Amino acid sequence: MNLVDRIKKILIQPKTEWEVIATETDTTADLYRGYIAPLAAIGPVAAFIGMSLVGISLPFVGTYRVPVLSGIGTALITYGFALAGVYIIALIVNALSPTFGGQKDQAQALKVVAYASTPGWVAGILQVLPVLGILALLASLYGIYLLYLGLPRLMKSAPERAGGYTAAVVLCVFALSLLIGFVSGFGRHAPVGQPGGPGSSRSAAPTGPVAVSQLEGLSQRLDAANKGP
Repeated sequence: MNLVDRIKKILIQPKTEWEVIATETDTTADLYRGYIAPLAAIGPVAAFIGMSLVGISLPFVGTYRVPVLSGIGTALITYGFALAGVYIIALIVNALSPTFGGQKDQAQALKVVAYASTPGWVAGILQVLPVLGILALLASLYGIYLLYLGLPRLMKSAPERAGGYTAAVVLCVFALSLLIGFVSGFGRHAPVGQPGGPGSSRSAAPTGPVAVSQLEGLSQRLDAANKGP
């Protein structure tokens, strides 16, 4: 697996690339060493540079920079949560699979989460300039679409239920993000996906009926798009 090649293909031609990924036999160690670990580091390193070295310009105050030691600590914690988060979300994907007509396969679940997280991880470089951090979060939303395409191919779920499967995973990711933010105290979490999967940008997860309504709407739009040409 060539890292740059895989990044380009999963972002530009995801439908055909998921078919290739489905046939690969990478181990958990292979995925972490060759893909997850290097990409998940982009956001924390960029955020450290942006917050501790570049700084944030504040009106009437000047440029504020997070102390270097605090910045390093935050980066390490964020990176650790990113690495753990990918595996935890893969466990969730695997556990939910039979509910949506799929097959349990932890190796495939880890692959779908890792590769669907690509947009959020790559866009993490934008955090070098703190004002662009929101763009990294928006870019990670593309990971939801990648997850939607990947679940039926890797987890063998029913294609017509891919929208619901995706929405369920995203809801679980939001809940996990809130928990990680609470535990870490930094409000940063790792994307599935940004589905992204896991990412490293600040976010506020909708909860309750509003979240369910939004996810149901997302599910309907994704299913409608899947039935199109």
